[in-house]
Order: sequence, then structure tokens, then C-alpha cells
Amino acid sequence: MEFEYTYSGSSSVQSAPDRTSMSFSPDLRREPTFFRGELARELEFREAISALNAVVVSDLRWKPKDKTAYKEWAARQEMVDMAAVMAQRGDVASRLTALRSELNELYQRRSSRMGRYWKAQQRYFNYLYKRDYDAWYVLDPVITVHPDEIFFECFSQDESSYGRLGCSYEVFKEIGEFACGTTNVDYSRELYDEFQKIRTYKTTKLEVDPSGFEVQTGSDDSHKEVKIDLPDTWVRGFLQVNSAMSLPAVSFQLHPMDLANCCFVLRRHREIKGPRAMRSHLKPGEPVKVLFEPWGIEVPCPRSVYTGSEAHEIRVWGRRRLHILERLLPVARSVTVHLLGQGMPSFYVADLGHMSFTLGLSGWTANDWSAAGNFDLLAPRADVDSHTRQRVFDALKDGWFDTVDGLSGRLSLDRATVLGALGAWTQAGRAIFDLNKGVYRARELSREPLPMSALRWSNPREESAGRFLEQRAVRITNSRQDPDGNLHLTGTVRDNSKTWTPSLTIDSDQRITSAECGCSWHVRNRLYKGPCEHILALRLRHARRA
Repeated sequence: MEFEYTYSGSSSVQSAPDRTSMSFSPDLRREPTFFRGELARELEFREAISALNAVVVSDLRWKPKDKTAYKEWAARQEMVDMAAVMAQRGDVASRLTALRSELNELYQRRSSRMGRYWKAQQRYFNYLYKRDYDAWYVLDPVITVHPDEIFFECFSQDESSYGRLGCSYEVFKEIGEFACGTTNVDYSRELYDEFQKIRTYKTTKLEVDPSGFEVQTGSDDSHKEVKIDLPDTWVRGFLQVNSAMSLPAVSFQLHPMDLANCCFVLRRHREIKGPRAMRSHLKPGEPVKVLFEPWGIEVPCPRSVYTGSEAHEIRVWGRRRLHILERLLPVARSVTVHLLGQGMPSFYVADLGHMSFTLGLSGWTANDWSAAGNFDLLAPRADVDSHTRQRVFDALKDGWFDTVDGLSGRLSLDRATVLGALGAWTQAGRAIFDLNKGVYRARELSREPLPMSALRWSNPREESAGRFLEQRAVRITNSRQDPDGNLHLTGTVRDNSKTWTPSLTIDSDQRITSAECGCSWHVRNRLYKGPCEHILALRLRHARRA
């Protein structure tokens, strides 16, 4: 999927003994979005923007070791050993000399040819790293300006980590002109180096430069056009994060020192074999305990008391990605943890005063957000007509952010309808759920509508579920609502010659919170990769009947 950006020059940071000016160049092809302000929280912003960079460059995928040097050494050693053996035989001394000369000549020829290849390859990689950084990292972040805050979003190189930095306007001493909207900004590795020079004794100004919108693109040679061919998995993963953030989760607060102790254990130990899980023990009214496998090391968190009403024991993987938060711990007040379930994604929201940093992690490192699961299929699936969906989006964009209840009251729509419409806009990349403030925000990921057909929103399992409904192969055998408003469904789905008996629980916000089925997909994956087609068919059957 190709994205085209046009920037008015390059983003820059000007550093002087008494001041620092950061000027980001926005994408001129999008609606004018700009901002000007003077930072009042320089230290917190420096650490937060550095943590955001740590998300972008994060790549914990397994990489094979380069054994080229070792193989060359082993070949030379073999020649030396063979020469030592042959030297002991006087009758072959003459032949040894000739063979040694021939082998040396062959080795020099090979080294000369391969040396030129290796040097050329390294020069090419160095060129990409310095001149075409986007070929290495998708580093141009998404910046959104809203009436109450400005926030940055980015994705990791291995597509398993998501970062969001939100800065409320209390972070700034003075705020100049600004225009709300979403844009991409030109970003480079040199900017990160300049961020490290931010100091509290220097005046720091942040600017999303509006001047480029005043010049026609075709008549200004300073404009820089960039084309980035993003894989579908990158865009799909970004959208899956948005869907996952709106799902129900077990939440608790961690003191920064307790999270630092967890990171310390990971720094001190290196696992050789699994399991590599981090197990959270949560009991109402008691301090949180975290158990690290396979060492069996338990880290008590005396400063972090679990205030929930039910006990939980939840395992998550990919724990070394927590090191991204280490720079934030000295300036963080608390870290709120949201766990979606066993092997499911997790979110860590660091409270930095008037700033917040959200780190979203997929179920485990090798299972990136694109492959982690179809969390859009777990989200509200109310059948909302296009006119109502557009009304909800227009109302959301009118104020740029709002709660579900606020939109429901303004539009005189029921909560389920609003949630279904917001879920559709979230899955289309035009809205986002803010975990920190609990509101939905208008945020359009791209200038043009995303090609949803290419992003697998017509999911194969959802297609199968629709086929079961058309064949009238789905029947609800039991429907029960508990006092908390949760709906428990049980039914049968006839799939060819087999009949399955799925069951599921839907909460008051129309989200699947638990489900069971005997098919091979659900037995292997549970809900880690989204519900199976039989669970989806039962849900759709209930929605149509309702």
C-alpha cells in the first residue's frame, strides 16, 4: 500500500545555549494541521519523545548470526592443520609445497572476489541507513492536534509494539495558533539526537510548521515528496491496535518503582528455554505479585495494591519490550496496566503529569499486531446503516473527541448503535479510543479512505459465518441475561456433516468477553486470534434476531 507525502523541506531542531526550537514539517497534501507552543515540561517531554523513538526502532525478531568470519577462520585453520600433518611425511614434502601455493592462490582469488561483494553490500546498507531511512524504519509518525491535546503515534519495526504520546496543553507555557486535524510529519534519525539536547534551563519551542501551506507545491523547489510503500500488515496492525484498545480488560496500577524492579529482573537474567511468560497475580485488596518464568522469580509490588473485585492470574509474553518504558520511570507518577487476557495484548499507560505515554504490546513478540488476532471481530458488531454511521462520525469530528454516552445523548441514539458506528470508524482508521481519558477521538490515519478490502476486513471466518446464516444453519438454543447485563448465548451451527455447539458471552457494550467452541480453530487458538466462524455465526444470528 503506497502512501505519498509532500513536506515543505525537512523537520529541524535549532539548538542554542539558551533555547531549542523544534520545527516539524507536516504533510502538505492533507488538510492544514499546525501547532505552535513553548514547552513548560522539558524533561518529561524529552524522555517521552525518546521512548517513542524506542518504539519505532524496536525489532526483537530473531535474526540468524553472521558466521562468515568464523567460516573463513575455520577454512584457514583446516589448511594449517593439513599442512602440519603433511609436513610430517618427508616423501610428500614437494607435493605439499605445490599444493600449499595453489591453495593460497585460490583463497586469495576468492577473498578478492567476495571482499568486493561484501564491501559493496555494506556500502548499500549504509546508504539506505543514512539517506533513505524510511527503507529501514517507517519513522514518519502520525501527529494529531485536538482542542485539548496534541498526540503522536508510531509503530515498531517488527510491528509488535505501538506507542502513543499525548501532551495536554498544560504542558506548554504559551500556545500560539493551531488548527485541529491529523497529519504526518517529516522525521529523521538526526532529530532524535537533537532531542537529547533538551534541557530545563533552555527555552524549548515546539512547532508543527504552518508556513508550507501558504506556498503552492509545484512552485517551490524546497518541497520534498516522499513515497513509502507500506506493507498491508503495517496498516492492518495499526488498525488492530485501535480495535484492541476498546475491548474490556483487567486493569490495575503499578508504582514506577515496582515496574523498575520487574525490568531489573529481566536485565539480570537471560532465559535459555521456555516458558518465557510474565504471570500477574491479582487479589482484591492485596499487593500485585509478578512471577517470571522459567526462573520462578516472584517480584512483590508493595506499592501497588490491586483494587479490583475479582482475583485474576494472567500470563503475558514478549516481556522484554517493557524496557521501552525504562526511560519514563524516573518522571512517571504511575503506570496503569490493561491486560486483555491470557496471551492477549496488553497496554501500559504511563502518567507523566500533563502527559501520558501508552505502550501497546501484542500477545507475544513474534506474533505481531497484524497476525495477533482479529480484534475488530471482538469489538461491537451492531448493524448500523451508513447514514447513522456518518451522523456519529460527523458529531465526533465536530468536537474532535467525546464519550459514548455523550454522543448517545447528543444524537438521541442508543448506546449499542453508537458503539457499533464507532467500532466501524475505528476499524476504518478514522477514529481511535483514548485509553488515558476514556474517550473516542477523530483521527484519520490517511488522507484517502483506506482500501478495506485489501486489509482483510472481509475476514474469511466472517465470510464463513455469513454463509452459515444464508444456509440457515445457525440456531440459538439458549439465551440468558445476568444481573450485570451480560448476555450468555448457546446454540448450534451445522457445518457440512458436523454440528458444533458454540457459546459466548456479550457484555453490555456488545463486546465478546468469553466464548467456547469444540472446533479445531478454537481449540488451538481460543480467542488469541479472534473468534472462530461458528462463534461469529452465533453472534450474527443473535444480532439479526434482535
